[in-house]
Amino acid sequence: MISAMQTVAAFLLTIGVLVTFHEFGHYLVGRLLGVKVLRFSIGFGKPLYLRRFGPDQTEFVVAAIPLGGFVRFLDESEAAEGEVITVADSDRAFNRQKVWKRLLIVAAGPLANLLLAVLLYAGLYVNGVDGLRAVLAAPPAGTAAAQAGFTDHDEIVAVDGRPLESWQELRWRLLRVSGAPSVELSVGRGDETLMRKLDLKGLSTTDWEGPFLDTLGLRLYLPAAPPGVLRVLEGRAGAAAGLRADDIILAIDDQPLSGVGEARRIIAAHPDQSVRLKISRAGSTLELVATPEAKSVDGKTIGQLGIDLGPNPTAFASYRVRTQYGIADAIGRGAQKTWELSVFSLKMLGRIVIGEASLKNISGPLTVADYAGQSAQQGASTFILYLAVISISLGVLNLLPIPLLDGGHLLYYMVEVIKGSPLSDRILQMGQQAGMFLLAALMALALYNDLFRLLPRIFS
Repeated sequence: MISAMQTVAAFLLTIGVLVTFHEFGHYLVGRLLGVKVLRFSIGFGKPLYLRRFGPDQTEFVVAAIPLGGFVRFLDESEAAEGEVITVADSDRAFNRQKVWKRLLIVAAGPLANLLLAVLLYAGLYVNGVDGLRAVLAAPPAGTAAAQAGFTDHDEIVAVDGRPLESWQELRWRLLRVSGAPSVELSVGRGDETLMRKLDLKGLSTTDWEGPFLDTLGLRLYLPAAPPGVLRVLEGRAGAAAGLRADDIILAIDDQPLSGVGEARRIIAAHPDQSVRLKISRAGSTLELVATPEAKSVDGKTIGQLGIDLGPNPTAFASYRVRTQYGIADAIGRGAQKTWELSVFSLKMLGRIVIGEASLKNISGPLTVADYAGQSAQQGASTFILYLAVISISLGVLNLLPIPLLDGGHLLYYMVEVIKGSPLSDRILQMGQQAGMFLLAALMALALYNDLFRLLPRIFS
């Protein structure tokens, strides 16, 4: 089980990186445009760390509440009571800057998050991303894949004419076309390439939010082979029995195993009952005794060892692919991925607004912390991928035209450009009140979804 300490540490690292990059965007562009910066703060509330640097003696602060941050520029309209602004400094005040400068400074924060995502994706592509070829198992009768003519061992090599890199990429590419009536897939079968049109009209909104590949009948081909242990969770039954990562489980209670699903079914059928595990470890064969823990899942009591199982590495060697690019191509791919995910995020927000997608898709800090902990447990590449996705979400969210967010300020400045003068204080105040109400409602909904999603798992 992921410890609370690990989850908190991963969450603080996630928030720290994303907020620092976001606020540094505001800070850097403000400095380049000659605006005086009074404070650069990571977090809110009481300062835990404060130092002054630079000719302006800017305060750099780490504060007690880590859910955000801010950059405070010199601004005559927000000067504290008794604060004296010299004539020399007044020209460097944010409120005295031309509207195009204010636009650039405000936009720099969200754009910095999008740039961070590009760099994170580029780093992953330079290092190499591992995946599996999109080779299919025979689709169940009656599914869209069966009706389209897919058969066992078909390999999907392109989606709508664009080459496909891996099975993992297939899910993303199909998710992007959700709502379309169909999608055209190029299929490798032996030495020939065939075209197949996959009907998507039968999928509901709920289907798209769940395991839609299974619903379509698209299932990854799994060679019959004993499963491997990918990860052993500390303090759980598997660790107590002596299991280690990279072990191969050959048999349970003398029953040979041919796949991950078979191993999971046998373990699940033995809550609080000892089972004998025959394993292969570094060329040697060992026998261990484990007692699966009894857990309640969907009203049923099942056994769990607290291990992650995956395909046997040897059996899957010919199905593995590694996507890797040089620096220039990796940056291009990172920019493309960031653009696609940004557009998809806006599309999903639009579908939520018009009722075509569930409000359950809105998540808050508890889910962010939970996923941060899980991704950190799965390795550096998974955590970096998670950081990129959350950075895009933060950038897109902050560009929305909601008062109190960067996008709200950008909207004000665009109106100022059009009408030739700033909005009145009364309108700005009304906008702040509306924005505060909307953000409070969104935060309440996100927290409700977090609790609804996580509490059953915590108390199971």
